[in-house]
Amino acid sequence: MAGSTHTVTNQPPPLLGYDVYGADRALVDAVERHLDPGLLEEARSELSALGRAAGSAQLHEWAIQANAYPPVLRTHDRYGLRVDEVEFHPAWHRLLGKGVGAGLTAAWVRPGGHVRRAAGFLVWTQVEAGNGCPLSMTHAAVPALRADPALAAEWEPRLTSTIYEREMRPAHLKAGVLFGMGMTEKQGGSDVRANTTSARPLAQEGTYELTGHKWFCSAPMSDAFLVLAQAPEGLTCFLVPRVLEDGTRNVFRLQRLKDKLGNRSNASAEVEFDGTWARRVGEEGRGVRTIIGMVAATRLDCVLGSAGLMRAAVAQAAHHCAYREAFGGKLLDKPLMRNVLADLALESEAATALGLRLAAAYDDGGEQERALLRVAVPAAKYWVTKRCAPVVVEAAECLGGNGYVEESGMPRLVRESPLNSVWEGAGSVQALDLLRALRREPQALNACLLEVGRARGADHRLDAAIKDLLTDLADLEGAEARARRLAERFALVLQGSLLVRFAPPEVADAFCASRLGGDWGATFGTLPRSLDLGALVERARPVA
Repeated sequence: MAGSTHTVTNQPPPLLGYDVYGADRALVDAVERHLDPGLLEEARSELSALGRAAGSAQLHEWAIQANAYPPVLRTHDRYGLRVDEVEFHPAWHRLLGKGVGAGLTAAWVRPGGHVRRAAGFLVWTQVEAGNGCPLSMTHAAVPALRADPALAAEWEPRLTSTIYEREMRPAHLKAGVLFGMGMTEKQGGSDVRANTTSARPLAQEGTYELTGHKWFCSAPMSDAFLVLAQAPEGLTCFLVPRVLEDGTRNVFRLQRLKDKLGNRSNASAEVEFDGTWARRVGEEGRGVRTIIGMVAATRLDCVLGSAGLMRAAVAQAAHHCAYREAFGGKLLDKPLMRNVLADLALESEAATALGLRLAAAYDDGGEQERALLRVAVPAAKYWVTKRCAPVVVEAAECLGGNGYVEESGMPRLVRESPLNSVWEGAGSVQALDLLRALRREPQALNACLLEVGRARGADHRLDAAIKDLLTDLADLEGAEARARRLAERFALVLQGSLLVRFAPPEVADAFCASRLGGDWGATFGTLPRSLDLGALVERARPVA
């Protein structure tokens, strides 16, 4: 018989059994704002179905299993033959299959596909972020392959399929495939032009033999990879299939899996090419230009993934505080905790609004929107991914000691939170890319100023921030040392302009007062007392 001291009280119920999409008012608003009205009913149905799956106890358990049993490298079989395979827990395959089945690699072939996928990706990241890597790489490979129409015609239907086939066999025998990417090398890092992997032309036009080492290869269990290597005319993009058409395995030697801080369920590898067969994508010597479309799409996914992690953390914190009592009342009702939660909710909503706006630019596809992306993507990737870690850590603290315990799920979010700032070009790379676009492409700056200008006159603090940004932009000579500051300001005025135009007044007011008006401290929970903090918290709280 249990003693009376074993009675558990004052603990919140698990945040399970609810629609992760439908409970996120900022995300629902963004989808309805950017999606064609004729697509809304279908999109709501799809996203709510995905949201209910994401909020289920079953998928929560799969996520725990996928991280508790990380991937294992098998270089050889029992007979000593080289196989170079990565083994995953069945839960990983179930999660990845659901992500593919939900259309998270199919944006390019669906009406409104990028907004719908962005919302789905943001929801899906909240379940388990590790399987987001192959989903992102597969999605992002499409624009790179379109540099070669014949390759695109062959591979795009498989990439955008909603069928997940995990077996390793020739791609032409599969209904759906996954793609990975290999750019980073030991000597170069982000400086891909320093890559030393070589590509020797073969007799068949467009085919090559690769020799070299990739220090970081994403999703090594994929069916094919886009890689960069030095061809006779310079750095070039190549497609490397895992299995050749005759059923033999390409030379793709996995040296080891990276032992990462977070993202434990996902495999990242070092890989050796030694006479590896590859097909050229695009022209020789134009590898960066060819693969940049893939890089831009994955960078947007870093923004969406960080927005998803922030939303998951804020939802858990608000849910906990709605039930937990201390000092004579609910934590949610305590003025200081309400300030912290409202501040976190602001950061989460601003990230969501910006991520969905950029996805809508992809759907539009017009020249003006493409120009906007060239400036807004690096600025958003710089700022939103850097805000993720402090938001998640503060949200975990809202749970007190419970948030430091693995069973709460918060430590996994904390370990994941710095990832998107590092992958696909760390902070300084993004700031320098923004600076490069501003110097080389005046139309990109004009598109960005037109975007923020749509909100001018609606809030004096936003107007002042735009004026300060224009002052900074007046002199771009010697701007490298202040490129991070420039990227931050760009992202903040973009977020502010979106919230002023579309968010509830209390959200826009709080953002402009704190992020643009300077009435804010160095930590969360320092919003001015004049704001309607209760409305911000209630908007962010998930209702299970």
